[in-house]
Amino acid sequence: MSDESILLSSLETFYNEGLITDVLDIVKRGKEATVYCCQAHPSTGTKFLAAKIYRPRQFRSFKNDAVYQEGRVILDKRLRRAVKKKTRKGRAVQFTSWVEHEFQTLNLLHAAGADVPRPIAQSGSAILMEYVGDYQLPAPMLKNVSLEPDEAHPLFDLLMGNVELWLACNIVHADLSAFNILYWKGDLKIIDFPQAVDPRLNPSAFPLLSRDIDNLCRYFARYGVHANPSGLAGELWTQFLRAEL
Repeated sequence: MSDESILLSSLETFYNEGLITDVLDIVKRGKEATVYCCQAHPSTGTKFLAAKIYRPRQFRSFKNDAVYQEGRVILDKRLRRAVKKKTRKGRAVQFTSWVEHEFQTLNLLHAAGADVPRPIAQSGSAILMEYVGDYQLPAPMLKNVSLEPDEAHPLFDLLMGNVELWLACNIVHADLSAFNILYWKGDLKIIDFPQAVDPRLNPSAFPLLSRDIDNLCRYFARYGVHANPSGLAGELWTQFLRAEL
């Protein structure tokens, strides 16, 4: 069975549940996952849905797994031991945890009003979510977009508002950059949350938050948005620690 067949077999549940009727095209092929544009079932009320399918664990490798895993709790003692010992079962559990973690994070943030794709369903190694764009043109990554002069400041403020909202929900993206922000008709959607961390539990949360904000500031500096990333990160973190968000 080819890699592509393995990936597409992950969508079977979504077919069976009457959520999609066809796979139309590949939107993005990455090291960890492939995103497909799917024809949505009429009952969903939309034309298209995006299916993000993680590659089988033998084909993917998240960098610095341990940094992002800190603070995540596996309640089952046997599974926790398996993960610690890196047995075959433990590796399978750890792989599944990335997918489930992203889906749960999207659910939490979407319900809170964050600018993230609406999550629809999760099964095994696949997440079905809102599709951003149209059939002819998927929403491009922000890094590939040339913004109009009057767009930059409002969009920067929008993203910083999201970072603050996530922190209030006990979430730090931990890998935020113009590579995982989608731009569509003047609006933004932020994607890719498998590595998101809980700032209450992860000791690396503040450095990761600082890196996220620094990435945003460096991108928008080219459009004349002057901001102090360390100052912004420090202010948000202080508010978080004081429960003022």
